[in-house]
Amino acid sequence: MRSPGEGGFESKERDAPARGRRQGRGMTSPLPAAPDAPSSAWDACWAAVAARDSAADGRFVYAVRTTGVYCRPGCAARTPRRDNVRFYAGPAAAREAGFRPCLRCRPDDPPQAQRHAEAVARACRLIEGAEEPPALAALARAAALSPFHFHRVFKGVTGVTPKAYAEAVRARRLAAHLPTTATVTEAAYAAGYGTAGRFYAAAAGHLGMPPGSARRGGAGVAIRFCVAACALGFVLVAATERGVCAILLGDDPEALAGDLRARFPRADIAGAGPDLTHRVAEVVAFVEAPRLGLGLPLDIGGTAFQQRVWAALRAIPAGRTATYADIARTIGQPAAVRAVALACAANAHAVVIPCHRVVRTDGGLSGYRWGVARKAALLAREGADPDPE
Repeated sequence: MRSPGEGGFESKERDAPARGRRQGRGMTSPLPAAPDAPSSAWDACWAAVAARDSAADGRFVYAVRTTGVYCRPGCAARTPRRDNVRFYAGPAAAREAGFRPCLRCRPDDPPQAQRHAEAVARACRLIEGAEEPPALAALARAAALSPFHFHRVFKGVTGVTPKAYAEAVRARRLAAHLPTTATVTEAAYAAGYGTAGRFYAAAAGHLGMPPGSARRGGAGVAIRFCVAACALGFVLVAATERGVCAILLGDDPEALAGDLRARFPRADIAGAGPDLTHRVAEVVAFVEAPRLGLGLPLDIGGTAFQQRVWAALRAIPAGRTATYADIARTIGQPAAVRAVALACAANAHAVVIPCHRVVRTDGGLSGYRWGVARKAALLAREGADPDPE
């Protein structure tokens, strides 16, 4: 038996007579499998075909002797009889053997996941380049998909709906225009909002506060904070009426308070009341025993991309780590490794959004805004095996 990388192999030699009968249709007779060859490669390929495993698409194709057609492993066509199937490393080898491509799964085209990713990338560019969010039907037409299918594909690739993505784009534009325009209304129109009537609530969810307050450096927003000693030095916990807006770690309480004021230079920042003191105690306990979990209301803000990265971080269990590339693949954008690292750096909720669980590809620790030593200490408390070099 030959491996898929060597061209192809049949499951049984008794298929040779049938193959000979197909010579008249221009198909070449494949070599029979060696009787003593291992069957593990054949079994693995067949298991993928039987399960219609689209994850195997691009690794090999299978051809059906009785139909003369070759398909992807994930093809939705009826599963053929096992002894009628032959495997090839790719479409070229199957064509050389005389088989033709399936019209249903189109094995000569790029894998479906790649086609979907490219279609979504085009849609994202359309959204980002439009003055107003394009209609779902228009985006679907550009992707050559039905609106229902496009909506499902877009959310599967990006983690958010087209509407949510468009809202995040507008909110990002709004945040960029707020400091440079005379009024909030002017910034809203510049960001692509058709009217000023309903944009406030949508924008506030991304800015973490009302747009006018964001434009004024947090003016009009009440932020209460408290600093407490913990196993990692000091922790500052700050909250708005929406929830915890910052959890900062450091060695100097005054420096932590200065960092908070720099983030919100015109906010009403004051010491904590009893409610926040209780939340600080929860955070300190969580630092001591991360596996117990923490359920605080958060005022996160951030762009749609940052929110997807942060959600992926919170899905990493205590005691486990992931690489920046792992997170990029999890959110459906494997090429966005650098952007993932920047989103981790922008995280202002230490420990609760566990960017300390992200490591380099070689397992080494780097890139933690509160210090690599704290990153190693957090992972050690969670039972992970950090390698800080």
